[in-house]
Amino acid sequence: MTINKLMSLDVSKFEEKKNGLTYLSWAHAWAEALKADPLATFHVETFQRADATTIPYMEINGGTGMVWVRVTIFSKEITCFLPIMDHRNKSIPNPDAFQVNTAIMRCMTKALALHGLGLHIYAGEDLPMAVDEPKKEEPKKKEEPKKEDPVVKAAAVQSELDRASAELFADGMVEFVLICKTEAGLKSYWKANQTKIDDLKSNHPDLFTRVRDVFSEMKAKFKENASE
Repeated sequence: MTINKLMSLDVSKFEEKKNGLTYLSWAHAWAEALKADPLATFHVETFQRADATTIPYMEINGGTGMVWVRVTIFSKEITCFLPIMDHRNKSIPNPDAFQVNTAIMRCMTKALALHGLGLHIYAGEDLPMAVDEPKKEEPKKKEEPKKEDPVVKAAAVQSELDRASAELFADGMVEFVLICKTEAGLKSYWKANQTKIDDLKSNHPDLFTRVRDVFSEMKAKFKENASE
């Protein structure tokens, strides 16, 4: 739980009313604090009198007193103080142990309010403040790989096979040219493979150009040799 959620908790069911004033039960307030943060702590400050005795409140003007309570929740520490008062919220001179204890627990509850728990009660509101939590980004869903259309896949495979077959044919034509001895043999081999050569021209023009150029070059050499 976060501070924002602590501020939005509705603790109105734990309220107590006395003399027209509204209080939050310290026991329920602390219980809610521990639910929110099991590591929450509170500490009562002590003070020394002139005679070196220690008391859990600060004496004011030699008669009345004020308690100090330090509350830590979500690793954040807040110190709060509160006069030791009677049921009319009047300072009590020379308070007894019960009055001091009551003031301490009320001060602890007030410190929790400073952290956000029940703050609406001190603000005179009936309901807690609505605090918007920062929106958490939803993890992006992993895109499932698109299922490949079997027809499209088959066509792609066939295309690759056709290309491989065409390259083998073109390589064979070039190799024949390199071992061919006569122009007549060259022409005869071309005509014998005319259908495949036409297919090469239509579907793989780069391979056709390669074969045609090699044949043309060799044909020119045969003519050149014949004229010498």
